[in-house]
Amino acid sequence: MTTRTRRTSEEDRKLAKTLKESKAPAISRAAAILRLLGKSEAPLGLQAIARALGLVPSTCLYVLRALVAEEFVAFDPDTKRYSLEAGVLTLARHWLKRNQFTDLVQPELDRLSQAFDVTMLGVNIVGLDHMIVVAVSQSGNNFQLSAQIGSRFPALISATGRCIAAFGGYPDAELESRFNTLRWDDPPTLDEWKGQVEQTRAQGFGVDEGNYITGVTVVAAPVWKSRGALSHAVVATGIGSALKRTGLPPLQDALLSSAQTLTVQLGGEPA
Repeated sequence: MTTRTRRTSEEDRKLAKTLKESKAPAISRAAAILRLLGKSEAPLGLQAIARALGLVPSTCLYVLRALVAEEFVAFDPDTKRYSLEAGVLTLARHWLKRNQFTDLVQPELDRLSQAFDVTMLGVNIVGLDHMIVVAVSQSGNNFQLSAQIGSRFPALISATGRCIAAFGGYPDAELESRFNTLRWDDPPTLDEWKGQVEQTRAQGFGVDEGNYITGVTVVAAPVWKSRGALSHAVVATGIGSALKRTGLPPLQDALLSSAQTLTVQLGGEPA
């Protein structure tokens, strides 16, 4: 089983757990179906959707029909499969119009991806729940991370997670509890991770050298939208050996400078 397949299975299990624990099951079911269809590379049938989310097929069908009626999901009568419909773009378009970060970060990502031959991401941080990719730039020459706009990752994972732990102001007990649920290719111990978080706090950016994905180095710098409110991050990913040859310090300096510029443009200020 590949790393990507393992993580997809883990995400499906988390969706199923969220459904089970939800106090608003109808809304959670609809949201879970939309997320599942959104990350699926092909349309899915009723049984596949119900199985992935742990739903009774009749209940799943009821929610799917409602989503089709609202034009969020499309149904192909020939294949009996479901996929996202264009209606979701209306919601996305309104969000993008209100989110100044996506417009500001894209030129920075494009510039850095070409200058350092890395995959660049702009991510939106949603507390300790998760981070969402809202902008991407691929260099086309070196490593390309399989991350698309809308991809979700656990909040404390990799280099961005170290930034959230370092600058988010969360209690140690809550961080430790969340840390224990993370899945890494080469997991650090809790003490090692805490030391890396302290280093992130001292230097202003986070680094993950092969913990999250073997052989891949990730560098992340935090962005603040208001005083003391960590809201986003700019993230660089590349093959670790290649980045060591070209030199990590220049990339780290450029990433930190870009994050600081974005913070000023958004009217933010670090805590």
